[in-house]
Amino acid sequence: MITQIRDTVCPRPFLKWAGGKNQLIQQYLPYFPTSFEAYYEPFVGGGAVFFYLQPTRSLLVDINIELVNVYRCVRDQVEALINLLEDHQNQHSPEYYYEVRSQLTTSDEWFSQGNNLTRAARLIYLNKTCFNGLYRENSKGHFNVPIGSYKKPSIYDPEILRADAQALKLAQITEGYFDVVLEFAKGSEDFVYFDPPYYPISPTSKFTAYNRYSFSEADQVRLRDVMVQLSDRGVKVMLSNSDCPYVRDLYQGFKIHTIQASRNINCNTEKRGKITEVLVTSY
Repeated sequence: MITQIRDTVCPRPFLKWAGGKNQLIQQYLPYFPTSFEAYYEPFVGGGAVFFYLQPTRSLLVDINIELVNVYRCVRDQVEALINLLEDHQNQHSPEYYYEVRSQLTTSDEWFSQGNNLTRAARLIYLNKTCFNGLYRENSKGHFNVPIGSYKKPSIYDPEILRADAQALKLAQITEGYFDVVLEFAKGSEDFVYFDPPYYPISPTSKFTAYNRYSFSEADQVRLRDVMVQLSDRGVKVMLSNSDCPYVRDLYQGFKIHTIQASRNINCNTEKRGKITEVLVTSY
């Protein structure tokens, strides 16, 4: 069931995320289910759809353990997280950015329970100060995006974080692959939204490998098969992806809607502009 938190500041994404849906929500409105009881988002990313819908029951999943940790810290320890982000804001400089980036979060020490807040603040800081808000890792799992050209980057907004913490209060948040949703979504009262790494439509659009786990064509097919299984159960399923013959053929039999989007991440500013994407629904 869709609910609304009546607050001065509405929940919204606190991260910049490649392919984030914040600018597309108004176009998605006609395609959201009119009612549902439980919401599932297996590629949570920036969480724009979740924060807009503010469901009372939800499961948020992502393969990126650092991203999962951030969401948990916003939900459970938002005031302590705000204090750490203030420290980052005060110390920001190119030298400081690369010092923070060099910290290796894949070590056992970083994954200890006591460092969850430090890791979360680090990711938010790097996200808001790196080039175009990209999240990219090398093969060892080390964040490797260069600093962005921002004079005075705004690293955090405490009121947005507090509103987001309230929206996340009852959410289950877990690390995992997209097919974990098959264990939970069983029928017509469930709504699943898939926002996978998009199928690349040009040699320069390969943002599918945003971490050390790439998303292959075989994964696209497996995702389609999961969507078919959910649809057969009566689950309401919605998926966004590239507008190309491959994707349209893959999802033939479902309803396919065309969405106008903007290409904002391209080193050549002349190649940024309007493109189309597809929104696939089972209902």
